[in-house]
Amino acid sequence: MPFQIPTELVGSIARPSFVQDITAAYNDDRATLEDVNAAHDKACAITVKLFEAVGQKVVSDGEQRSPSFATYPIHDTLTKGLIPSLSSDGGNYFAIFDDGHKRQLPKLVSGPFKYKRYAGDYVRETRKHTTLPIKQAVIAPTMMYLLYPDTPIDGYCKDDFVTDIIHEAVKDIRSCFEAGAARVTIDFTEGRLCLKNDERNGWTCKGLLNEFINILNSVLENFSPEERRNIGIHTCPGGDNDSVHSKDVEYEKLLKDMFKINAGYFLIQCASEENREHIYELLGKYSGDEQVCFVGVINPLNPRIETPAEVRDALLLAAKYIPKHRLGATDDCGFCPFSDDKKPQHGGPNYAREVAFAKIWARNEGARLASEILGAE
Repeated sequence: MPFQIPTELVGSIARPSFVQDITAAYNDDRATLEDVNAAHDKACAITVKLFEAVGQKVVSDGEQRSPSFATYPIHDTLTKGLIPSLSSDGGNYFAIFDDGHKRQLPKLVSGPFKYKRYAGDYVRETRKHTTLPIKQAVIAPTMMYLLYPDTPIDGYCKDDFVTDIIHEAVKDIRSCFEAGAARVTIDFTEGRLCLKNDERNGWTCKGLLNEFINILNSVLENFSPEERRNIGIHTCPGGDNDSVHSKDVEYEKLLKDMFKINAGYFLIQCASEENREHIYELLGKYSGDEQVCFVGVINPLNPRIETPAEVRDALLLAAKYIPKHRLGATDDCGFCPFSDDKKPQHGGPNYAREVAFAKIWARNEGARLASEILGAE
């Protein structure tokens, strides 16, 4: 079989305006949850077929059913259906983005902590629309860690909470494999952010990276080596409303420790870095002998569509530092991690969808071109 650089998406695609509109109507009590679910079904079917059309060999629903990459286990939409153990009043900011907008998490008020929904449900729905292998993104337990308040909860200590989030994360990943997923990626966008030391956002000032890595490894130890080969970690400096939250953090501070996470592969933002060659060099230096590095060759925040030649050249440069059998191609981030993102630099979510699939086609075609060259060496 000819050598082929694998390509994989991170997760989300902008939800079409009809999904955003019906969700807003539901939030205002002008539509039912059944109306929202019907719109999700339609968007999922369309999205899967578009993935197939641009040559994506492992597909997903583009998170069309998910309120956000971070909060699908705990509520129905970004404003409704929150689980009883959480309060929307006064939780931590997950992130403060460079354009000034903020995303706030709910606050845990009681235990035990259990998910409302598991991502395996999304896999089962996606399977109705495709015969191709399915990839599912799940949220890291380290994001759920941020739900616990600064003041301890009577009768439910933080250690017990950590035990619960590890258990729920294992159950979430297991649900995806049981539903037929071929690949599962854990979103770890808080990895770079936790190194920021932003006084406006107190949790980032607590030196949490090693604790986060230990929590993730506590999840991964529940899976066999064969299963872990198909469990990935995704890192990026955020992406919401075409803005980022932690790109100013020196990347090496994360990368030198990130590969201590006992995952089989990593999806790594690279395309939007000013010195990509330096990042490729770091990946070759710090990644393990069996860890596959899917380097970001597409910038989802910029509406300019990369050319296949640009993707090819990025991968050939990366291959100078990362052995070609451990090299993959991906996008820097999901194209729309939050369901209400209006994609301001793209002129709206519908055009952002068109741009995203054009970019994904360029990523796949560029990987094919690079594969031909590397395979002939």
